[in-house]
Amino acid sequence: MKLLVVGAGTMGRWFGETVATARTADTEIVFADADRDAAVAAADAIGGRAVALDTDEHFDAVCLAVPISAIEESIAAHAPNADRAVVDVTGVMADPVTAMAEHAPDRERVSFHPLFAPENSPGTVAVVADAPSPVTDEIRAALATENDLFETTPDEHDEAMATVQARTHAAVLAYALAAEDIRDEFHTPISGPLDALADQILSGSPGVYGEVQAAFDGAEAVAAAAERIADADGEEFEQLYREARAAHAGRSNDEPNDEPEDHEADR
Repeated sequence: MKLLVVGAGTMGRWFGETVATARTADTEIVFADADRDAAVAAADAIGGRAVALDTDEHFDAVCLAVPISAIEESIAAHAPNADRAVVDVTGVMADPVTAMAEHAPDRERVSFHPLFAPENSPGTVAVVADAPSPVTDEIRAALATENDLFETTPDEHDEAMATVQARTHAAVLAYALAAEDIRDEFHTPISGPLDALADQILSGSPGVYGEVQAAFDGAEAVAAAAERIADADGEEFEQLYREARAAHAGRSNDEPNDEPEDHEADR
């Protein structure tokens, strides 16, 4: 298999390296990027090669590993380079799946979303197998050598991302903006892990997190919930607490207890 990875950022490099690790002797990994030096560095790291972003060379498969805002344009530009399959690792699924069907209707098409930053791999990968066949099956098998893959639909995936990415990131960033500097000794079993989560998010790329917030609704819901909490008096707060506990229990299929035994978890 001859595979072109369009995008030599962290996710594109992760994808190429993962496939390269599981590849057979006749598999070739090729990188293309607007930054030619980045493509060369990614290729050199795994013994592949680099080509110009506007190459007219043909490949068995093309993987788009570009920012969310560029995915539809990139699919239109590079689908003609794919003889057999087009896949993406963008992070959104409805738009790429639609664009791949439009621009590569007669080729294999699968959307992958690694639900982790590449530096935290291996992990879980969401899969929309819109038109799978041998080439995409080979790619999927390569990703599955170290990662757990599960199938979903474009709508289910994108709706989930509003919670697991947009709302989660907004809540943690809001904490980071609102929190004041304190000695580590003051942290509780709740605040300590939350502070660590803030550290993890703030070590990433602002541009990447900005793309996620722009792609998925969610921050407004977090802001509205925080405003309800801020405006609540004692009785209203207790009602919001019970409402949150019931909603959370419903999501985890647990029945909430009206009065938990331990009110000291945060002390």
